[in-house]
Amino acid sequence: MGFLELIIVALALSMDAFAVTVANAIAYPDSPFKLRILMPISFGIFQGLMPVIGFLLANIFTDFIHSFAGIIAFLVLAIIGGKMIFEGIARQTARKEERETAEGKGFSLPREFSVGTILSQAVATSIDALVVGVGFVATDTNVALAAPIIAAFAFACCFAGLGIGKRFGLYFGEKAEIVGGAVLILLGVKALFF
Repeated sequence: MGFLELIIVALALSMDAFAVTVANAIAYPDSPFKLRILMPISFGIFQGLMPVIGFLLANIFTDFIHSFAGIIAFLVLAIIGGKMIFEGIARQTARKEERETAEGKGFSLPREFSVGTILSQAVATSIDALVVGVGFVATDTNVALAAPIIAAFAFACCFAGLGIGKRFGLYFGEKAEIVGGAVLILLGVKALFF
């Protein structure tokens, strides 16, 4: 995988963490600074760590993976991209229903915002990065270079998401996740044919 493709993958992987950060910033606008800054830090760490874990696990099956490199890369990226698109659309639908239900009823948030919430979100949004780490074996990607780039992009996107969440609402965050999913699918198609 070339450097430009790696940047695109890093940006695409950051989109679901970005969307979650935007949603958190909107849902919990008065959260303390330490919780707000913990979001980009924890999302960045987990997004960078998970590809390394996936890469190490995949090395156990390296001969098999190299035999079917294009197909595996396509499947990994297409599945993750499709999942991101599906979740983005589902999130939009759920938010629309919440807004309609909340009108006139007085809406309350379902749970308290805490360090545990942020860490569980960081793990959940980085599962895709773990699977991409498996794909790195198929594409002979240097994981020592890829992991810090992915972590940096996740941190930067989530840091930006803190401010965007207050200004632009959930609409932009959900669209970003859908766009990120589409980009991953396109990269998977490229890996299959080129």
